[in-house]
Amino acid sequence: MGNFDRAVYEYLKTVPRGKVVTYGMIARAVGRPKAGRLVGNALHRNPTPVVVPCHRVVNREGRLAPAFAFGGSQMQAQLLRAEGMEVVGGYVDLGRYLWEGN
Repeated sequence: MGNFDRAVYEYLKTVPRGKVVTYGMIARAVGRPKAGRLVGNALHRNPTPVVVPCHRVVNREGRLAPAFAFGGSQMQAQLLRAEGMEVVGGYVDLGRYLWEGN
C-alpha cells in the first residue's frame, strides 16, 4: 500500500459515524488538493472497508458513488441510513451531514 492510500485511509478513520466528506476534502486533507480521482481509486482498493468507512465519501454535491466498490450505490445508501443519515434520490444533504472537522 502506498503512502497516499495510507493517508486517505487514516483520514477516513477520523470521520464520525453519521457524517460524510467529499473526495476533494480528503484530497486537500492529505496534501494533494487536486487528487480527488486518486482518492476514489484508493477507496476502490480499500483492504478493510469495515475499518475504513469509505461509504462516508460522497461527491461535492452529496451524490453517492454510482459504482460504490463494496456493493453498489444501494449498499452505500444502506450503510449511510444505518448511521442515521437520510438518503434521497442517491444524495445526502451536505448542509446536514457534511463533517467539517480535521
